[in-house]
Amino acid sequence: MARDPICGMEVDEKTALHVEHNGQTDFFCSDRCRTRFLNRVTRANVSATAGGDRNHYHDLPEENRKQDERSLHGHWHQSHSHHSGRVSPSPAAKYYCPMCPGVQANEPGDCPKCGMPLERNPAWQPESKTIYTCPMHPEVMQDRPGNCPICGMALEPVSVGLDTEEVHSEARDMFRRFWISTMLTIPVLLLAMGHIIPGFHIDNWIAPRPNQWVQSVFTAPVVLWAGWPFFVRGWYSVRTLRLNMFTLIALGVGTAFAYSVVALLAPNAFPPGLRTHGGIVPVYFEAAAVITALVLLGQWLEARARSRTGAAIKALLQRAAKTARVVRDGTEHEVPVAHVKKGDILRVRPGEKIPVDGIITEGHSSIDESMITGESIPAEKKTGDKTTGSTINQTGSFLMRAEQVGEETLLARIVKMVAEAQRSRAPIQRLADKVSAYFVPAVIVVTVITFIAWLAAGPEPRLAYALVNAVAVLIIACPCALGLATPMSIMVGVGRGAQEGVLVKNAEALETMEKIDTLIVDKTGTLTEGKPRLVRVVPTQVFSEQYVLTAAASVERTSEHPLAAAMVEGARERGITLGKATEFQSTTGGGVTGRVDGKTVVVGKPGFLNQQGVRGVDALQPAAAELQAAGNTVMFAGIDGALAGIIAVADPIKKTAPEAIAELHRLGLKVMMLTGDNERTARAVAAKLSIDEVEAGVAPQRKHERVMHLRQQGRVVGMAGDGINDAPALAAANVGIAMGTGTDVAIESAGITLLKGDLRGIVKAIHLSRAVMRNIRQNLFFAFIYNMLGVPIAAGVLYPFVRVLLSPIIASAAMSFSSVSVIANALRLRKARL
Repeated sequence: MARDPICGMEVDEKTALHVEHNGQTDFFCSDRCRTRFLNRVTRANVSATAGGDRNHYHDLPEENRKQDERSLHGHWHQSHSHHSGRVSPSPAAKYYCPMCPGVQANEPGDCPKCGMPLERNPAWQPESKTIYTCPMHPEVMQDRPGNCPICGMALEPVSVGLDTEEVHSEARDMFRRFWISTMLTIPVLLLAMGHIIPGFHIDNWIAPRPNQWVQSVFTAPVVLWAGWPFFVRGWYSVRTLRLNMFTLIALGVGTAFAYSVVALLAPNAFPPGLRTHGGIVPVYFEAAAVITALVLLGQWLEARARSRTGAAIKALLQRAAKTARVVRDGTEHEVPVAHVKKGDILRVRPGEKIPVDGIITEGHSSIDESMITGESIPAEKKTGDKTTGSTINQTGSFLMRAEQVGEETLLARIVKMVAEAQRSRAPIQRLADKVSAYFVPAVIVVTVITFIAWLAAGPEPRLAYALVNAVAVLIIACPCALGLATPMSIMVGVGRGAQEGVLVKNAEALETMEKIDTLIVDKTGTLTEGKPRLVRVVPTQVFSEQYVLTAAASVERTSEHPLAAAMVEGARERGITLGKATEFQSTTGGGVTGRVDGKTVVVGKPGFLNQQGVRGVDALQPAAAELQAAGNTVMFAGIDGALAGIIAVADPIKKTAPEAIAELHRLGLKVMMLTGDNERTARAVAAKLSIDEVEAGVAPQRKHERVMHLRQQGRVVGMAGDGINDAPALAAANVGIAMGTGTDVAIESAGITLLKGDLRGIVKAIHLSRAVMRNIRQNLFFAFIYNMLGVPIAAGVLYPFVRVLLSPIIASAAMSFSSVSVIANALRLRKARL
């Protein structure tokens, strides 16, 4: 660490700006301090040149002064250019703060944390642009945020790994609009519908005329501010001739509000038959406010679901290594991973993340590749073996050659696949638009016909009757409960699922879960517990089972290998007291040795024991082969030069897995296993569980391809997994099902999460899906039936026979009753049997 000579702040010599002069180096926290220092030193140097008198500086020839300043500044630029290789702000940001990691901006200004001015990012490239797309119309692509030119919805970023602040801001905006509109709508409802509440006489509290004025004051911000996005989207839909739900909402809400304002300001313009004894025309303020609040609820839920899709990508990117040790000319240099080039030689030490994909050129080690393969047991790697970026080196140090860097790495490809799959849209989210595509034109046609008919053949004043009845058609046709029909069922259904340990992320999962006919499962962590456990100890005739396990576990207690941990844990579960091991040595890819109670103990592979001079290793090879065929990992143990026994460790099958697989078969699902584990272990597990089809040694990309291939064949695919390697397949499947005991990436990529990691939760999820979707269809019926029956009455069909026109009160009651019906029907899901 060094101290800034200007402000006195401590700075890191490796990352700070610096200036070399007079044979020494000074370090600075920011460009501001560096500039002040340069000016000070320039004046001091010139003063010394002028004989030590600083006042003689201006007596020097101008060229001498400029040359001195250029020399010093030029020297700093060279120093800074060399230094910039070690500073790597994100290329996506135009400005950044050199003091505060993560502070970036696209406009100049001061750092919000330390107050220093932001500096221009040398890595920023103008051509690196963010692409935005419409969630409803993927064909819409542009290089700036805004609204979709087709439907008016807010565009969201496409770029992989991009900060999804725009999407989060949309969710926050909808949330704010919803709650404010709800708080304002409640008084409007009480004022408008208070007379139907038993014992509550609203007219005793406030006269009808002031009542309407108060309603208008509360409704105006709800419609004109909270509901403004719907008018924008409705206008877009009309302009592009792509009528949708927002067309109906904008027409219905706008007409109800406009009609009510006119009725409030000019009641005498309406026919006498529509006025009360006090000359007051009933208004629709409460209908406009309720419709706006309900639709905002649905829009907030959808925006929140979209904003969460970026969490999986962020979790993946956090797994990536940040720096790498590049070996150049025999010297190691720590550089950002972004600066690693193909062909570079990298040093990887124990405990470090492997920076990029490559090949080991020198050394050997065991590497934790569970994020890629899902296998909890580390893989042994030697010279010539391939390594995967962001996996974790465990025991040995090695050199590797970078083969795939940047977007070519496996992790980058996984990120890309997850992002692409998550941008796909749920069919249920377009259901309202599909209905509106037919319903909206029909309503508009009926409205026009109503207006023309009353204008041509209605009683006087014809124009007033024509306007009133046309408006009545638009208002009664607006499906007040449409914005609530789907979200209400989903909210209640999600709550019911949570009670059973089934967390539902989005509506797509609920819609599709009832239709799946093929279920793909991962092995490790899904069918099995995901953690190695001691299974069996087979001693030779000379030693006892307990003695072999005591000796082996005492030595392995010093090791950090997962198999060693399983052995030690198994000994403790059996109540064995472990001894103290001395002279411990670990050989990567071989085994461990040590002394326990004065005896030499060797544990590891057969070849390792042979190298250590242990006799009789071949005696237990048949028993070892039998255990390995059943999917166990076998370790040999020798004591004082003689074979003592073999120890089997395995990832045990979950106790609930057989019952769950059998139930899925009874439901008619085909169950497939795709795992990154070896063929022998995979087939052993599949045989025990009666899995229909198994494929082992499968890379994440292959799982993704397999899912897509099945979907292209017309299969409705569910994917159950728990690891990072499952994330692309989880996102690409019709329904992704993550184990709650798995990684955050898998959980974020899936549509459904089983909290207990129990496959029986899949059966519950299927029953939940069927109940919810049935409920949604019923709600959509209730959302439209009152409106469809009310449209002919609003149009005046009954007027020639019984002289009856649709009263605004009746229209409001019909819309309110449709909402009550939807809510009551959705609440039935709370008692659904799963």
